[in-house]
Amino acid sequence: MSALLSDPWFYAAAIPAVILVGLSKGGFGGAAGVVGVPMLALVVSPLQAAAILLPILVVMDAVSLWSWRGVYDRDLLWSLLPSMMVGLAIAWLMASYVTPDMIRLIIGVVAIVFTLRWLIQQVWRGDMRAAAPNRYLAAFWGTVAGFVSFVAHVGGPPYQIYALPLRLDPKVMTGTGVILFAITNTVKLAPYFWLGQFDATNLAASAALMPVAPLATLTGAWLVKRMRPEIFYPFTYGTVGLISIKLVWDSVAQLF
Repeated sequence: MSALLSDPWFYAAAIPAVILVGLSKGGFGGAAGVVGVPMLALVVSPLQAAAILLPILVVMDAVSLWSWRGVYDRDLLWSLLPSMMVGLAIAWLMASYVTPDMIRLIIGVVAIVFTLRWLIQQVWRGDMRAAAPNRYLAAFWGTVAGFVSFVAHVGGPPYQIYALPLRLDPKVMTGTGVILFAITNTVKLAPYFWLGQFDATNLAASAALMPVAPLATLTGAWLVKRMRPEIFYPFTYGTVGLISIKLVWDSVAQLF
């Protein structure tokens, strides 16, 4: 038996991480799933944490696709998917040069600015108008989402930075994100395998945590389908903001 699987501290960090990621995969908690790799990285390396979580993410994606079947925005999907694949390819090519902490810092800073902008609009201007789709912004944020998704499974905030201002129905926004990241995570399996990340220890850890995944994902989907937009959007922006602060704090501590 692997020493990792007999370590109670591994489960103390890993089980809450999987639950939070599952709730986020179901659509509840917005960017809460961003804490998955950092939380698991408390007991293993960030790269090993990402490798352990990826098979679990694929199972969660399958559950999410069933839960949100038929609920998506075709234009949003196709405006982001090609650039997300480009982002994955760039990240694979640069895998040996870019660290997860560098990525967390960049995403955390951008998402904090994004959240503050929304908050200022609500407090001082009350601006609730939907933004118009923009193919250039979609290409940029799609590429960023694919890139950071490959490195540390944190593609949610870039996706939300582009999609939230469109003010789609919460269910449609969630369902579209489910399809995008189900495709992205499935594509990531090949390069992760090529990079040697799916060894016996990591796969055994994934299997041990797998039973938690479907229940957490179904719970997240159940909650989102019952949330009104006036609750969903402030909750999601707030979650993005809190998680972004943690990303910046952790990355700065590691980088400096």
